[in-house]
Amino acid sequence: MCKALRQRTEEPELMDDLSMGGPELREALQHLRVLNRIFAAAAPTLYGVRRLWTEAGQPDRLSILDIGAGSGDVNKHLLRWADANRIELSVTLVDITEEACEEARLFFHDEPRVRVIRRDLFELPEASADVTTGTQFVHHFAASELPKVVASMCKASRLGVVINDIHRHWLPWAAVWLTARLISNNRYIRKDGPLSVAKGFRAADWKELKHALGVSDMFYAWRPLFRYVVVIGTGRAHSIDGVE
Repeated sequence: MCKALRQRTEEPELMDDLSMGGPELREALQHLRVLNRIFAAAAPTLYGVRRLWTEAGQPDRLSILDIGAGSGDVNKHLLRWADANRIELSVTLVDITEEACEEARLFFHDEPRVRVIRRDLFELPEASADVTTGTQFVHHFAASELPKVVASMCKASRLGVVINDIHRHWLPWAAVWLTARLISNNRYIRKDGPLSVAKGFRAADWKELKHALGVSDMFYAWRPLFRYVVVIGTGRAHSIDGVE
């Protein structure tokens, strides 16, 4: 397994097949929330958003655009952080599948600061939000596609981009493989969980991406539990306007 993880696998996940879906995908998104809690998935995203917020002078208003959000559960932590710091936060969850959008609307049904839209990343207007985030999102793309994907995220952001994705390593692969089988019989979870680790990243991947993008203001660091956070500053003026 260690040898197999030296290079990112190009095998597609079940979730990448948009011809599938339905109740099984909805169930997978619910079980994914459990995995996210177990493996503290929200922490690197919060770290990156807080970093950009601090660099912007700690504004009292902030808008987040979460790409490939799924049910958007990691944003619960951002909302609590905003409450603690008296920040007027608005969050827009974006996903390409209706199942994810439906699950997100249900999960945040009583939260007026969150709205959900179904849209493709490449259709987002320029400067849609202050910070664009992607949690466990960019590993769905091949290495050749990454620069275009991240450039689109940068285009949609005024202050910067926060990417939170998995460290490709045998230990998280084994942990996810085991945990997925303990908590779920859903085939999305059992197949895509460990596969997402095999599609994850190492420092060399982020270094290559930085070179491909040609950006100077890009920071990346390893974060617990076996994740990387990537922060890219775009430096546009602060505003609260969102996606139309």
